[in-house]
Amino acid sequence: MKAVSLEFRHVSRRYADLVAVKDLSFEVPAGKICVLVGPSGCGKTTSLKMVNRLIEPTDGQILIGGRDIMAQDPIELRRGTGYVIQQVGLLPHLTVGNNVAIVPRLLGWDAPRIKARVDELLALVGLDPAAYRDRFPAQLSGGERQRVGVARALAADPPLMLMDEPFGAVDPIVRERLQNELLRLQEQLAKTIVFVTHDIDEAIKMGDLVAVMDVGGVLAQFGPPAEILANPASDFVARFVGADRGLKRLSLTCVGDLNLQPPGDDFRPRPGQPLVGRRATLKDTLSQMLDADVSAAVVVDRNQKVLGVVTYDQIAAALHDGGSGAK
Repeated sequence: MKAVSLEFRHVSRRYADLVAVKDLSFEVPAGKICVLVGPSGCGKTTSLKMVNRLIEPTDGQILIGGRDIMAQDPIELRRGTGYVIQQVGLLPHLTVGNNVAIVPRLLGWDAPRIKARVDELLALVGLDPAAYRDRFPAQLSGGERQRVGVARALAADPPLMLMDEPFGAVDPIVRERLQNELLRLQEQLAKTIVFVTHDIDEAIKMGDLVAVMDVGGVLAQFGPPAEILANPASDFVARFVGADRGLKRLSLTCVGDLNLQPPGDDFRPRPGQPLVGRRATLKDTLSQMLDADVSAAVVVDRNQKVLGVVTYDQIAAALHDGGSGAK
């Protein structure tokens, strides 16, 4: 299903005298990832849950594809919206396949269509259908359960996905793999995704757009990650993104975005010189260069063919130019 835009128009949520979200306005174009990030108690999850009416706005409008959510049946709205949470929420008495099939069954799909969709999605998230379809959630690792959660959210091909700290309960190595897997999927599927995290590094990596929220549910800054890192709108945003925001900007640019000079026919990497792929970030490349105590890394393709070298000077120039490249 084609992705849709999402818009918040002066949205607030109050509980008696407590303001959880205050006058929130921003727009997410169709097919983009927007990350809501901020400290505990800033209204990130409340904002997310208002989109599918698990929590209803006190004031303002939320529009999905130009349609006000309050004019839609909440059950139909939720069935048409993918939802992934930190605890995954797989039903323990159902197999993996039956967990993924929940929404298609509610929508009345026939059995052959459901089975084909389950197998398609398990393969898409990197789980062999034959090996995982008939397992139960208790037989899976935390990372595998999160992958099943993503597959379940995609089951009915929703135009919009909501993800609330989806990778927060797994260890850092698995978390990075899941982040990369979601970005890979997004390249293929181009869903509109709203993603909640408290981790600014995750927000920078995952988001086409980032909404930095402050305590009291106030939007402190909204824009592309590179813009927020280069020009924080306030002292709060500057403190939240961190004093190392220059290094963080390097995570937005891949070595393949640089103007690499092709090597000569007789070029050979020196012993200990790092080999990096075109999609390696400048931040990771710089880290490898520092670890190896060398002034350049060698860029190679999937077949290990040398494409060029990247030097400290090139990385410094990229940072000076803004450190923003294609994600």
